[in-house]
Amino acid sequence: MPSSPVASPPPIPQQGERTRQLRRVALSGLLGTAVEFYDFLVYGTVAALVFGELFFPGADPAVGTIAAFGTFAAGYVARPLGGVLFGHFGDRLGRKSMLLLTMGLMGGASFLIGLLPTYDTIGVWAPVLLIALRVIQGVAIGGEWGGATLMVVEHAGDKRRGLWSSFTQMGAPLGSLLSSLVVTFIVAMPRDQFAAWGWRVPFLLSVVLLGVGLFVRLKIVESPLFTAVKKDRAESRSPIVEVLRRPRAVILAACVGIGAFTAQSLLTSYLVAYATGIGYPRPQVLTALTVSASVALVVLPCASALSDRIGRRPVVLAGALASAALAFPVLALVDSKSPGLLILAVVLGHGIAQSVMYGPLGALLTEMFGTKVRYTGASLGYQLATLIGAGFSPMIAGSLVAASGGSSTPISLLLCGGAAITAVTVCFVRESNKASLADAAERPTVPQTQEISA
Repeated sequence: MPSSPVASPPPIPQQGERTRQLRRVALSGLLGTAVEFYDFLVYGTVAALVFGELFFPGADPAVGTIAAFGTFAAGYVARPLGGVLFGHFGDRLGRKSMLLLTMGLMGGASFLIGLLPTYDTIGVWAPVLLIALRVIQGVAIGGEWGGATLMVVEHAGDKRRGLWSSFTQMGAPLGSLLSSLVVTFIVAMPRDQFAAWGWRVPFLLSVVLLGVGLFVRLKIVESPLFTAVKKDRAESRSPIVEVLRRPRAVILAACVGIGAFTAQSLLTSYLVAYATGIGYPRPQVLTALTVSASVALVVLPCASALSDRIGRRPVVLAGALASAALAFPVLALVDSKSPGLLILAVVLGHGIAQSVMYGPLGALLTEMFGTKVRYTGASLGYQLATLIGAGFSPMIAGSLVAASGGSSTPISLLLCGGAAITAVTVCFVRESNKASLADAAERPTVPQTQEISA
C-alpha cells in the first residue's frame, strides 16, 4: 500500500516581500475579526437593551431578557457547525476563500437584522427570523476565527507566532470598542426613538465595515504552509474524521478556552443587562465597556508576546488564576453602584484578567494541529469553548440572578468555574511556543509523557 504523500517545505519568498505579506495578513486578521465581533457583539448589547420588548412583548421583563439572550445563545450553538463546515473547505480548498465567504455572510446577516420587522408588525415570524439570522451569524463567525488566525500564524514563522496572532485576537476588543461607541451614541437618543428605529443603526452600519474588511482581504495571499500541502496534493479527504479520530486535542482546546469566554460574555453582554437592572444608566455601562476594550487592546499583544518568551501555558494559567481571584471583588465593585468603580471592575475582570487568558489562545490552539487539519481542529476547539463558556452563560446567569432575588453571587461563581476549568486544563497541555508548525504532528499537544503515537 503506497505511503501517504509528505508535504514539501513551503517556498521561501524574499524577506521584504514576506514581511509585507505578513503585515497585510495581520491587518486583514485584525480588521476582519473586528468586523465579525462588531456584528456579533452589537447583537448582544442591543439584545440586552431592547430586544426583549421588541421581539418578545408581553413577557415579564426578566423573562424577556432571558428570551433575548436565548437568541444570543442560538448564535453560539451554530458556531461549532461553522467551524466544522468552513474548516472542512478551508483544509480542502484554502484559507483565503473561506475568509471572504465568512465575512460576507456575517455582514449580510447583520444588515438584514437591521431591517427586520418587529413582533408588532409580523407577529411570531419576527423572533423566528431573528433566530435564523442569528444562526447565520454564528455559522459565519464559527469559520472566521480559525481562518483568520491560521493565516497569520502560518505566515508568521516559528519565532513570534504569539505576537502576530494577537492581531487577530485584538479584533475582539476592537469590535467591542466599535460596537460600544456606536451603541453609546445611539442610546443617547430618547427611549422611544431608540426603540422605534435607533437600535437598527448599528446593524446597518456594518455594511461600511464589511466593505473595508473585504477590500483588505482581497489583497492577501494564501497561507504558504497550505500552499505546500496543496502543491503535493496531500490535503485531508475528511479533516473532521481525522480530528475526531484522536479527539484529545479538540477536548483540550475547548476546555482551555472556557475561562476566557465565560469572562468575556458575563463581563460584556450580560453586564449591560445586570448593571442597568440595578440602576446604572446605560451610557455609564457602555462607557465602562469602552474603557475596558481600550485596555484590552494593550494587554492582549503584551500577553501574547510574553507567551513567545516564557510559554503559552504560564501566561494562560496566570490569567485564569487572576480571573478566579477577582470574580467576587469585581462584582462587589459593580454592586457599589459607583460609575468609577464600575469602570475599574470591568477593566480588572475583562480588560486585564480575561485578556491575559485570551491573548495566547490563537497561537496555542493552532499549534495543537497539523497543517492538513489545522483549520478544522482549531476552529472546532475554539468554537466549542465559546459555546460552553459564552453561549449559555448570560442565560444561565440571568436565570440564577432572578432566582436569587438579584444577587450577583451566581455571576461570580460562574466566573470562578470557567477560570478553574481553564487552569486545570492548561496543566495537561504541552508547551508549544517553540515548536515548528511545518513539522507539527496531527495530534494533541499533551505532556511528553502522555503523547499519543502518530
